[in-house]
Amino acid sequence: MSDDTPDSLIPYDEIVQEALRAVVGRVLRQVEQNGATLPGSHHFYITFKTAATGVDIPATLHERFPDEMTIVLQNKFWDLNVTDTGFSVGLSFNQIPSKLSIPFSAITAFVDPAVDFGLQFQAAVEDAEPAEHEDAQNDGSAEAEQGGAADIATSEDGSNVVTVDFGRKK
Repeated sequence: MSDDTPDSLIPYDEIVQEALRAVVGRVLRQVEQNGATLPGSHHFYITFKTAATGVDIPATLHERFPDEMTIVLQNKFWDLNVTDTGFSVGLSFNQIPSKLSIPFSAITAFVDPAVDFGLQFQAAVEDAEPAEHEDAQNDGSAEAEQGGAADIATSEDGSNVVTVDFGRKK
């Protein structure tokens, strides 16, 4: 494309982001329909903005993760409920059961390391510096306890991570 390409009056970037987030919803809905059982060695790292509109997490988690958090859906999760706009799930953090409700619009990354598949989404808040926080450590995955989620979600090792970033002209 050249520098004189006009700005689009059609929000392609938003349409593509919405479609890719629908992939996450479809995958989670299949898991929900299978009795919240993941097939084979599949497991998911889901990163989301904790301060995004519609996110409902315990205050203690919000204090630990004021900007972004990664959860792992692998062995120990329950009450997965998927809607058209998001999902809720039960997870344990330091042996304390918690319920999280996350709209799809808050998700910034979805990774299934078992098959080297990942999606990364544009952050809901542009040009904002992420706040420092601890690594997520929900009970249920040794990889997450070792900080594996961040390494997998940001690796450039040839895995099938789909990143869509439509630059905006200013």
